[in-house]
Amino acid sequence: MKSQSAEFISGQKAGIHKPVTTEKTYAYSVSGGAGGHGIKISTASYGTRVGSSFGRGYDSGTTGILPIGNEKTTMQHLNDRLASYLETVRNLEKANAQLEIKIREYIDSKGPLKGSDYSKYFVTIEDLRSKIFTKIQGNAQLAICLDNARLASDDFRVKMEYEMSMHKTVEADVARLRKALDDTNVIRLHLENDIESLKEELITLKKNHETDLADLRAQITQAGVHVDVDAPKGQDLARVMEEMREKYEKIALKNQEELKAWHESQITEVQVQVTESTTALKEATSLLSETRRQYQGLDIELQSALSLKASLEATLRDIEMRYNKEVEKYNIVILRLQEELSQIRADIQQNGREYENLLNIKVKLEAEIAEYRRLLDGG
Repeated sequence: MKSQSAEFISGQKAGIHKPVTTEKTYAYSVSGGAGGHGIKISTASYGTRVGSSFGRGYDSGTTGILPIGNEKTTMQHLNDRLASYLETVRNLEKANAQLEIKIREYIDSKGPLKGSDYSKYFVTIEDLRSKIFTKIQGNAQLAICLDNARLASDDFRVKMEYEMSMHKTVEADVARLRKALDDTNVIRLHLENDIESLKEELITLKKNHETDLADLRAQITQAGVHVDVDAPKGQDLARVMEEMREKYEKIALKNQEELKAWHESQITEVQVQVTESTTALKEATSLLSETRRQYQGLDIELQSALSLKASLEATLRDIEMRYNKEVEKYNIVILRLQEELSQIRADIQQNGREYENLLNIKVKLEAEIAEYRRLLDGG
């Protein structure tokens, strides 16, 4: 069986070098250290300078040639290298165990095995999310209340405008009725003046009639005396005068009755108009008072709605300010937690890579041990 050679390059903790070179075609090379970094196995052609970290006092650049026939010397060198190799393996296993303990402790403190820490962060995040959602719901409710107050304010404004128009209409009606009442009073005064004038005219007519009648009587008396002396037909003239007097009295009485009836009808009509105007004025005054009362009530409600709206807007601004501050604070906490989580993941990945390197070192060392055993068994 062909003999093989191995080259070991110094690692982190193994600083001893021992060169071994064979005259065969290929040689295996293993480099490593107790720190567990940089282990590799390679092949080298004949005559390549190889070194081992398991020698005792030899320089890695020195080349030693072992003859093929000197098996005792070769076995001695192999035994020395194997002893140094086994010592290095024990050191590496011890360092590997220490690293495994450190990795386990680190994983127990910060690694994925500590799920409660992440769940604590998740619980905090869920709590923050629920608070944010509650704030959003509160803002939505305040916005709804603000919209309702705005709609109520608009309704009150529409009602107030309608009541104002009704108020103006009622005031116009009252002014019109007052003007009608004034016109009616003027007409009544004119009618009263006409009645007084007619009464005076009636009195004048009566006086004139009495004067005329007295004159006629005087004339009749004089004529009767003359007739009694000269003409016996004076009785017929007296009868004619009496008939004329009765006729004029009937005409005067009829005119007086007609004038009285017309006067009474005018007075009744004026009184009816005055009564109607007074009733309408009272109704308009009552309606105006009711409209003023409703206007005052609506104005009070409008002021209350405006005050409520202003209060809700101030509350909304305060809540939005506090909400923004809380969100900013929660964002800072989330960013810090994300940074910690990223750092933990990076540490876990680094530990995983180191652990993988140690496993690779172990596998390569086991392969090297198996190769030496095969060489020993073959020798």
